[in-house]
Order: sequence, then C-alpha cells, then structure tokens
Amino acid sequence: MKGSFVTLEGVDGAGKSTHLKFVADFLAARGRHVIQTREPGGTDLAERLREAILTDENMPPLVETLLIFAARADHVARVIRPALEAGSSVVCDRFGDATMAYQAAGKGVPAELIERLSAAAHPGLVPNRTLVFDCSYEVARERLGRSGKELDRFERADRAFFERVRGAYLSGAKAEPARVRIIDAAAGMPEIRKALEQHLAGL
Repeated sequence: MKGSFVTLEGVDGAGKSTHLKFVADFLAARGRHVIQTREPGGTDLAERLREAILTDENMPPLVETLLIFAARADHVARVIRPALEAGSSVVCDRFGDATMAYQAAGKGVPAELIERLSAAAHPGLVPNRTLVFDCSYEVARERLGRSGKELDRFERADRAFFERVRGAYLSGAKAEPARVRIIDAAAGMPEIRKALEQHLAGL
C-alpha cells in the first residue's frame, strides 16, 4: 500500500473521537491527503448496519460480529483499500482491534473465528499505527455522563464488560508494541496532543 493506515481505539468514554480531527490535521500538515472514516460505518451500507448493531438490544454476539465484518468488508473494499492504494492516509475511528476487544474479550466470541473473518474481510490489511486511548471506568463514565447524548448499548455496558474490553486493549498493546501505542486519555489535552505527535512521527 502506498498510503498509511492509522486507527484510533479505546473504551467508550476515553475520548478518542475528540482527537480524530487532530490526527487527520497532523498528517495533512505534512503533505498527506487524508481520509477520515469510522467503524462500523464509512459507506452507506455499513452505516445502515451500524445503526442495527448499536440499537438492537437483543442481538446475539455472533450475529453482532458477523454484521460488523459485513460492514468492514464493504468499508475496506469501497473506501479504505482504494484510498491506501492511491497513496492517501486513512484515519479510522475503530477497526480490527475493537472487534477483538469488544466481541472476543467482551462478549466471548472465539478469537480464532474473528481471525478467520478478518482474513476473509480484509486480507493482509493491518494498520500502520494504532492509538489506544486508555482510561479508568470512573473517568469514562464521568465523560459519558456529561456528553449530553443518548448512550448506545455499548456505552451503557457494566463495569465488568468495560474491564474486559480495557484489558484486551492493553494486552494487544503489549503483544504488538511496534504498531499499538497507549495514550493516557485521562491526561490533559496538551499532554495527549504531544503524545499523539510523538506516536505519529515517522509515518
């Protein structure tokens, strides 16, 4: 791929979406053509699937996982891979690490199934850099509480689910330190922005 693929990950309430534009602007300032996108979503079909995934309170974890990969396959085929092949930088709010954290660790879907689905939906496509925004349950809940928006079913999940998801992200960072970097999302904005600049340098 000619372009670079940057993903932002983390528990709900960590504030990663707040920094999406900063990351895109940082890369654009260095002469990159930047595409901002999100998962699930990024295409008309994937956005419709996103709505179902976030709002169906009784969706079984396996169905949820399959819909996520249906959305991802369309997103990769129509948006991400063409942009990377054209030399653009793609900045995506969530990708494969989220599925391992939320559906595997959080909900018990077998990790080997997710790995097989990943190989089918986006063969050979791995982010160049993944930024994981990490914070405690207390910080996340406080931020979600003052967001003023109606929370989706993932954002309303209990502490045990939160801790499983957070643990999976931290384990993933230890397993792939060259790709995955942890951002202290409880720090002040200047500290977070400085950390982002450091972790994006050289891409």
